[in-house]
Parts: sequence; C-alpha cells; structure tokens
Amino acid sequence: MKVVTSAAMLVALTLSSPMRADEIGQLPVTATFVISGGYWESSAEAVTGAEATVQAGERGYYKLIAIRQPDRTARIYLQMVASGADGLRLVESVELEEFSAIKPYVTGIRPESMTGVAATPGFFATVYLKTSPTTDRVEEWTVLIDELGDIRVERASN
Repeated sequence: MKVVTSAAMLVALTLSSPMRADEIGQLPVTATFVISGGYWESSAEAVTGAEATVQAGERGYYKLIAIRQPDRTARIYLQMVASGADGLRLVESVELEEFSAIKPYVTGIRPESMTGVAATPGFFATVYLKTSPTTDRVEEWTVLIDELGDIRVERASN
C-alpha cells in the first residue's frame, strides 16, 4: 500500500512542478530581498507620466527589491505593479537614489505589516543596512509612500 501511495504522490508532483519552475527562473539570482505591499489606485483619469499608462480607476501594489551588485553592495528599486482582470503588469520601476548614494550592504527588508492589504493607499517598509561590510552596526531606513503617491526615503528616527 505504501508503494502505491508513494508512486501516486510522485506522479502528482512530477506533473505539477514544471510550470512553477519556469516562473521562478525569471527572478534574477542577484535579487536578495523582495517584498510587496500597500496599494495604489488611480483617479478617474488615466495617468500618462509613468513608464506604462495607468488606466482610469486601475489598482495595484508596490514592490521593493534589493539587487546585489558585484561589489556586494545593493541597489534598491521600487516598482508599481497593476493588478487587474488581465493579470499583473509592471507600471513603473525606479531606483531609489537615496540608497545608491550611500552604497549600502542590505541585510533585510521588512514590510510595515504582514496582515495583508492595507486599509488606506500607500506603502511603508523598513530597509536594514550597513554602510561598511566590517561594521556590526545596522541602520534602519524607511521607505514611505503616502496616499498621494509621494515617496520619502529617510533614516529611521526611533
């Protein structure tokens, strides 16, 4: 009986696995941290200033990504992703220059909450970093997007 059950599980796993392997292969190996959260919603008018046009009333979420560089520092990118009936679509991707200026060694990124979609538009995350690979001191920086879409990146003031 164990052999039949094991064989059935093996067949089920081999039939379902290949589809997921292709999707995860698109993620660069240099992406050390990726979080998503918050949400945005466009107004009743289409927005054309982004890399891709945002349709009137369209909604989506934000992603914050740390990409490791050859010198072990990281570049941090903020993305807007539209989520609609046609699936997910990248609207805009920008490098956060405040981090690039200090060439951080990113040790972690955490969202404001792990409870799911926020009740109000915006985004908040904490980036943990070192400015030197030899220091033990970890700094906390915040990335905040308010309900109007204004972005603030600053050192946390606990």
